[in-house]
Amino acid sequence: MSKNLVIVESPSKSKTIEKYLGKDYKVVSSKGHIRDLSTTGQYGLGVNIEGGFIPNYVPIKGKGNIIKELKKDVKESDFVYLASDPDREGEAIAWHLKDALGIKDKNYKRVLFNEITKDKVIEAINNPTVINDDLVHSQETRRILDRIIGFRLSKLLQSKIGAKSAGRVQSVALKLIVDREREIMAFVPEEYWTITAKFKEYEASLFKYKEDDIELKCKDDADKVLQEIGDTYTVENIDKKAKNKKSKPPFITSTLQQEASTKLGFSAKKTMSIAQKLYEGIDLESETVGLISYMRTDSIRLSDDFIRPAMKYIEENYGKNYVGYVKSSKKVENVQDAHEAIRPTSILREPTKIKQYLSNDEFKLYSLIYKRAISSLMADASINQTTIIFDNNNYKFKTTGQILIFDGYLKVYRDYETSEDKILPEFTKGEEQITKDVTSEQHFTNPPARYTEAKLIKEMEELGIGRPSTYAKTIDTIKERKYVELDDKKFKPTEIGFETTDKLQEFFSDLINVEYTREMETDLDEIAEGKLVWNEVLSDFYKLFEPRVKDAFTDMEKKAPTQTGEVCPECGNPLVVRKGRYGEFVACSNYPECKYVKKEDPVVTEIMDCPNCAGKIIEKSTRKGKTFYGCNNYPKCKFALWDKPTGEFCPECGKVLVEKNGKVKCSECAYEK
Repeated sequence: MSKNLVIVESPSKSKTIEKYLGKDYKVVSSKGHIRDLSTTGQYGLGVNIEGGFIPNYVPIKGKGNIIKELKKDVKESDFVYLASDPDREGEAIAWHLKDALGIKDKNYKRVLFNEITKDKVIEAINNPTVINDDLVHSQETRRILDRIIGFRLSKLLQSKIGAKSAGRVQSVALKLIVDREREIMAFVPEEYWTITAKFKEYEASLFKYKEDDIELKCKDDADKVLQEIGDTYTVENIDKKAKNKKSKPPFITSTLQQEASTKLGFSAKKTMSIAQKLYEGIDLESETVGLISYMRTDSIRLSDDFIRPAMKYIEENYGKNYVGYVKSSKKVENVQDAHEAIRPTSILREPTKIKQYLSNDEFKLYSLIYKRAISSLMADASINQTTIIFDNNNYKFKTTGQILIFDGYLKVYRDYETSEDKILPEFTKGEEQITKDVTSEQHFTNPPARYTEAKLIKEMEELGIGRPSTYAKTIDTIKERKYVELDDKKFKPTEIGFETTDKLQEFFSDLINVEYTREMETDLDEIAEGKLVWNEVLSDFYKLFEPRVKDAFTDMEKKAPTQTGEVCPECGNPLVVRKGRYGEFVACSNYPECKYVKKEDPVVTEIMDCPNCAGKIIEKSTRKGKTFYGCNNYPKCKFALWDKPTGEFCPECGKVLVEKNGKVKCSECAYEK
């Protein structure tokens, strides 16, 4: 019998932690959530609205055996530590485990692992707490809100315009993209001209006439200046300033997603997946250890346990003059300061020293996190900036240059933040420079730029909608629903994206907007702090929301299906394109009187000869649209693969090689090409 049972979310994390705690502890995994709202009751919400928004939870499909095994483990243990992730979602998972497994108050404690290292795991076990009911209620309220809005609005849009879904944060994110696209469409470019004087070592740009800013709106304006200036440029003013360039604070979830997107080309989803692995534990030569602190955080705070050795490391490796200061962790609205910033668990685990144990992408992300954290504690870079103003017949030209005189934090972070020297010659006031090389150039103002993934995350964070832990999922959803497409890595709304936003704004403009969504996030924070009662917040929302939904079901015009130009062979009415559970199909417009459905000849893509029979391996789809590869002699031959076969065979076991995660692997053994 195990005296102590520790339940975590992740199987990989459980292996790491069990090594640290020893034989008196058994560490098992719940593999994330074990329960969710049912789809029973009014509108299939799984919530007893009239009874005070009481949720009805059921085991998640496929989790029955896990719950059964966990109950057995609990029964065989004297004490249980609930060690799900240290955030609201993790707090809710801990509560669900306690409730579903029938764990008594006296037989459990809640532990929080902010990093998976031996010292911190043992410290957490020695300093347990209990489940925070306010945090649980906050997460529960978020889940119920998302269920109500998601189910009710999705059903509405599906029935009226054929859109796939709507959501509390998802629809606001889509609105940002649609609004930006409409700004671009409405934008009228304005002409303007610039004039540049070119010298041997530098260039100077026209920016003023006498004391006034100058605007050249057409070629005539530019030509007038060119006629009035001479070849002589007199140095009118020399301004030299020493400027400090400060390092950025360590990463929080949103800034990590943004920087990984712009510097590494990672999607938010990919970034969070890799960060999760780095947090849960990597097998090094002599140990399994979490390399970074918990990656879902809104705080830039660093613990003294990291700051002290980091400052010592900076001094010993770079010199005393490189030691900087701790970035201020000012309390910002909506910031949850329960965690530290994202940082390495040991400053001594330099990226290059452990590179051999990491995949290429893991190494890139760990290096970024490591260098950002250490550079945040380093001294400012120092720059000498010089601005020279020239006069030419009262037209003022300007050139600037800078010299990096002390690299400071750039010693470490230079790969991600350039600071190029632009050296000017020495000037004296009143001296004259001569050039005949003066050019005028036509330009047009640009429309606002479309959102990249990084810019959208930044905008959502600044507006206070959603939470950093949900940004990746939100962006993934609007892509999966085909509401947006990528054009040069920027989001462009599709036709159904425009239509979905327009219909929601027509009927729910005061609910599906930035302000209301931000206020709801504030309410959720106040529930977490015990300042608001969770079901009262839900009640206030529902009283406003549900009447609007009922009105929209009545008043929203239903989109007519697209006609194909063909007629029904059974009744003569037009054939139309309809949408079903498994995609689009062609059917009679006179449904339900006529139930004719046109059978489409499937497009057959032959991949290779079947290794089991004389058939061909072809690309197929399940009823739910998931692609797989199987024999065309089915059901006589049941050969099938989820991953796309390459047509080659494994040199070690002879089985089919497949493409998986960008690599060629054996479908049977561990061989990798």
